[in-house]
Amino acid sequence: MSEFEAAPNSGADRSRWQEGTDTFGRVYDVILGVTSPTAYTDIAEIADCSPNAAKKHLDRLTEMGVVRADRDRRPAAYERNEGFLEWQDANRIADDLSVEEILDRVADLEERRSEYEERFGTADPNDVSVFGAENHETVHARMTAVSEWKGVIRDLRLYELARQLAGNDGHLIPA
Repeated sequence: MSEFEAAPNSGADRSRWQEGTDTFGRVYDVILGVTSPTAYTDIAEIADCSPNAAKKHLDRLTEMGVVRADRDRRPAAYERNEGFLEWQDANRIADDLSVEEILDRVADLEERRSEYEERFGTADPNDVSVFGAENHETVHARMTAVSEWKGVIRDLRLYELARQLAGNDGHLIPA
């Protein structure tokens, strides 16, 4: 396991992590922390529960749309559903901001996106070669800028989705 484990290492830390958290909550926390398909047996180990309990809760989360399952693998593997998490983020934005505030934020983000497009001469951050620079500082600056540009694009998607939700009384499609 890496230094960024989904659950604390020591017994005292682990019991504090579990204090007040039921098995479902621990499995949920673990699956949100994984970034690639992970065997339910590994998730069970991290969540400190039986493999059967982990699989039961992961299947429930799959039915809810929070998780994607690859049941063809042995053992079955699960990963978080990024689309669900994006929808959840957009829903929070729609609840917290007015349509006007969302539109203002979208305008700011579109301006920033245009600045990146002008700076790099392309509409796609994946077209930018960050390693063609002459020194380490320039490479680092370009990597940071491209990463921030991708964040702007992601935020634009979220805020557009939030605008749709806020403008349609919580629905994506007008009633």
